[in-house]
Amino acid sequence: MNYTLNQLRVFVAVVKAESVTKASEELHLSQPAVSIQLKNFEAQFEIPLTEVIGRKLYITEFGRDIAAAAEKIIEQVHAINYKTLAYKGELTGKLKISVVSTGKYVMPFFLSDFLSRHAGIELSMDVTNKSRVLESLENNEVDFALVSIPPTTINIEWLDLLPNRLYLVGKAGQMVDPISDATEFFQRVPLIFREKGSGTRQVMERFISEQNISVVKKMELTSNEAVKQAVLAGLGYSIMPLIGIRNELANNELEIIPVRGLPIQTTWSLIWLKGKKHAQASSSFLEFVNQNKSVIVAQNFGWCEPYQTG
Repeated sequence: MNYTLNQLRVFVAVVKAESVTKASEELHLSQPAVSIQLKNFEAQFEIPLTEVIGRKLYITEFGRDIAAAAEKIIEQVHAINYKTLAYKGELTGKLKISVVSTGKYVMPFFLSDFLSRHAGIELSMDVTNKSRVLESLENNEVDFALVSIPPTTINIEWLDLLPNRLYLVGKAGQMVDPISDATEFFQRVPLIFREKGSGTRQVMERFISEQNISVVKKMELTSNEAVKQAVLAGLGYSIMPLIGIRNELANNELEIIPVRGLPIQTTWSLIWLKGKKHAQASSSFLEFVNQNKSVIVAQNFGWCEPYQTG
């Protein structure tokens, strides 16, 4: 047998995703490239690793055994790389972060320079809803979490990064007359919500309750991107974080609707369990963010300031 490390990585990704298409997205490769690597890898075994029934890919029992062995090999290669870098005096280790879905527009900017300086750091970043983020934090599965509303049921420490402002947003040109009565407006038009467990959903519901607004027409979607696409299609309005609609505002596809009580402001914060003993990688990252957050915010999020007053 003469399989390559790249073939092992591709096969493990296909097994985990149970899909060539999804594996190609995770690996940032084209679907044909993944298919070729998978085919070349499977050709080296007399027993099938996968089978296709209909249009669905299934992993055989033998294939799962091979994937488990391949994953161990990959881990050992990482260990060798870490040891090499460590002997050269470079920072190594794993950094695990869980990020609420809208935080994907924030966290990469705080990671980019740090990871560029430390090639020996392996990043694992899970982007999911707030409930899952807090679960992974509470179970000590991650070093840090990025949230816009700190939990009240977990004992944490935190570092504030930048403001998070939420506005009522609609398709550009759809609103003809200014809103004179917010209550009447929300009773008349569909309002699009994120799913339960979402931090954005929590903020929206708090605003509606504080303003004593009755929402008659509701729609619930499971991601910020889905909400944005629904608003772009003219299906309704939503209260959305400014951070996720920069391009749509600049291209005049979406517009902010002035409403009393908005924008709502929370704060993007990096949080971790109180008393957590950070490894060298996570400790160094925390120090880096603390020292450089002002510059990172000024360089990458200065565009938010003109919207500050709504």
